[in-house]
Amino acid sequence: MFQQRYTFKAKTLVATGLLTLLGLSSASASAADCDRACLGNMLTKYVDALIAHDASKLPLADNVKFTEDSKDAKLGEGIWKSVTAKTVFRQDYLDVKKQVAAAHMVLMEGDKNQAQLSVLLYIKDNKITGIETLVNRITPESRFQPKELGAPVRGFPDAVPAGKKMARDAMIKTALTYPEGLRIGSFIDGDTPFAKEAYRVENGVITAGQGCGRGDCNMYAQNLMVHPSIIANVAVVDEENGVVVLWMNFGHTGDSYGVGNSLITFEAFKVWGGEIHSVNAFFKGLPIGTSRYWPTSDRVAK
Repeated sequence: MFQQRYTFKAKTLVATGLLTLLGLSSASASAADCDRACLGNMLTKYVDALIAHDASKLPLADNVKFTEDSKDAKLGEGIWKSVTAKTVFRQDYLDVKKQVAAAHMVLMEGDKNQAQLSVLLYIKDNKITGIETLVNRITPESRFQPKELGAPVRGFPDAVPAGKKMARDAMIKTALTYPEGLRIGSFIDGDTPFAKEAYRVENGVITAGQGCGRGDCNMYAQNLMVHPSIIANVAVVDEENGVVVLWMNFGHTGDSYGVGNSLITFEAFKVWGGEIHSVNAFFKGLPIGTSRYWPTSDRVAK
């Protein structure tokens, strides 16, 4: 009888210990993940460190990787040396599932020159393991002057209407109809589902939709150039706020984007209810062969 009681007690202690360990393991896993507030705070820390020209202010992993304009760079070089101030414009895209904090933001280089910055921070165990950036510079002499970056781009901060949220895969599939429309030169034939109020902002200028300044600004009315070699992959999926960010290389289109150049962009799509409602892109001309050098966050169907 004593042996039976001892064996039962021992088994109970072992089982209790295992449950405790499992509970601690689960709690540790939860603690290691960055929630939306944490991801947003990482971006704030990044901006503050940039302005201070001091990367040591960041919670960096030992082997952190940094790229600027798809090239390996040393943290503290490039825009880290030239930026002087932040502005009011910052649009966040937070991917909790993949632990990526991304944003479009506008910084200053000196008193008059703007740096339109696309930044992605890759987070693991509450540390930054990777920093991916694209920098487009605007001077007072630039042909196109941004007019829409004094406030959030219309539609992006809005909560997704009740019952209109989409599954992650469906959001991605919808966003990818946009580069498909560019590939064949028609958003109609590409089955790109724009909402009635849809509009697009590129480098701070409305180029399609309400406010574009043309006689017919409808997204489907554009005379699109064919982009037969466009490449797109998924950078961020903000499931809570209904946003997909694609990295794209527009490919070879003659010399329309400059001799030997293509447009490289981080383009954000507000997606809900099966439609694209707003588009915001920061892009610049880079050599046609520019690769992203960072993997797609989600598989892109062939």
